[in-house]
Amino acid sequence: MGGDYFDFLDLGQQRLGLVTGDVSGKGIAAALLMANLQASLRSQSAMASDQPQRFLRSVNQLFCQNTAGADYATFLFSEYDDKTQRLRYVNCGRLSALLLRRDDTLERLESTSTVLGLFENWDCSLEERQLFPGDTLLLYTDGATESFNDGGEEFGERRLVEAFRRHGGQPSEVLMALIVEEIRRFHPSEQQDDITLIATHCRDHVVPDG
Repeated sequence: MGGDYFDFLDLGQQRLGLVTGDVSGKGIAAALLMANLQASLRSQSAMASDQPQRFLRSVNQLFCQNTAGADYATFLFSEYDDKTQRLRYVNCGRLSALLLRRDDTLERLESTSTVLGLFENWDCSLEERQLFPGDTLLLYTDGATESFNDGGEEFGERRLVEAFRRHGGQPSEVLMALIVEEIRRFHPSEQQDDITLIATHCRDHVVPDG
């Protein structure tokens, strides 16, 4: 449909940016908005690792300047530091990302600010999680939860969490494929919205020989 966005940003010094977003609307108009957001994001990404809040304020300002007044995007920016196994994130009005701990405890990375694009005077707060080997992070867009079966019942977060727990130990590619398969079994007709997933596992550090 063109409105979903995901990206991976090499932030240097063993740090990786994981991004998901969803703009208002669908079709070509949404695709153009998302292209605009991507351009703003990548043009400002040099400051992302050292000053993530300033980075996102700049992205929001550019998005406001280059779009109509009613356009907006929900957005989640996260930065993983492999040296410290620390995850920092800003959730701009998105659905909560899911963090499945190795002991099967589930944590939600809930919204920390409002959406991008509606307010020029905008700010956000930064949250942090320490990750451990065996933890799995799942980022997703609303196409994964807002699928309806023939009875009008929504797949919803509960079923997504259940599928995540069932398959969380699988490699990332397999985990995502199995979750999408469950969504499509629940909603076998044509999908009305994009389904975007990012899954990543925290693993033990490998110490080089010598």
